[in-house]
Parts: sequence; structure tokens; C-alpha cells
Amino acid sequence: MQTRHIQQTQDVAPARSGRAPGERHGSRWHFARHYLEMLVAMVVGMLVLGAATRGILALAGTELSATRHPELASLEMAFDMSVGMAVWMRRRGHGWASTLEMCGAMFVPALALFPLLWLDVIAPDSMITLEHLVMLPLMLLVMLRRRAEYGG
Repeated sequence: MQTRHIQQTQDVAPARSGRAPGERHGSRWHFARHYLEMLVAMVVGMLVLGAATRGILALAGTELSATRHPELASLEMAFDMSVGMAVWMRRRGHGWASTLEMCGAMFVPALALFPLLWLDVIAPDSMITLEHLVMLPLMLLVMLRRRAEYGG
């Protein structure tokens, strides 16, 4: 009797969209969760590698100041976040193309903002904040470009 109930449940037709009921909501959640996981991986990379960088520079008797060296600080931060995110993406089974594309989303904002910094349109202190404001939606655009891969 119970076997028959399972068989009937499995024969239920999917919704008109071609997806099973609730699957669309699940894929949106999967997409959002993936975005959040990448943000966490970026923060971990930034904290771990950033601390290592600061420690090595301190041993060398120097420091990397976002005010005095905004370009270097921005590139170092983008690198640290890219490493954390790349490790997580590769662990989740993403290919190199999409991983490197997402890493590019970390560096493009810095490179785009450098001319504005050099022309004194933006202040050195605001460089990293502006970089993040551009980076987060850019990551989303990269994910939307490869929606099937990220679960959207």
C-alpha cells in the first residue's frame, strides 16, 4: 500500500513552467546562497591574507596605507578577496573560466577608479569603499551572465 503511494507521488506532472512546484523558489535561494557564500569567502580571504600581508610588511618595517598608497591597498584587497573566493568556487566545482571571470570582478572596479583617483575626483580614503560599491553589483552581473551555473 505504501509503495503505491510513493509511485503516485512520483508520477505528479511538473508545473507549466517545466519546473516542479517549488523548484523556482529553490533555484532563487540557491543563487542567493551562492552569492552570500562568495561574500563570506571574500571576507575570509581578505582577513586571512590581509593579516598575513600586514604581518610580513611589519616584519620588513613598513606598512601598506590606504591613504598613502591607495592603488596598492586596493589591488592587495582585490587579490586577497579573489584568492578566498577562487578557493571556494573551485571547491564547489566551478571551472577556471567562471572562477577567473569572478576574480576579474574584483579587479575591474579598482582599475576603473584609478583614473578618478589620479585626477583627484575621488579621495584616497574613499577608494576602497567605492571599489566595494562597484564590485558587489558587478559580481551579481557576472552571476546572472552564468545563471545556470550559479543556480538562478
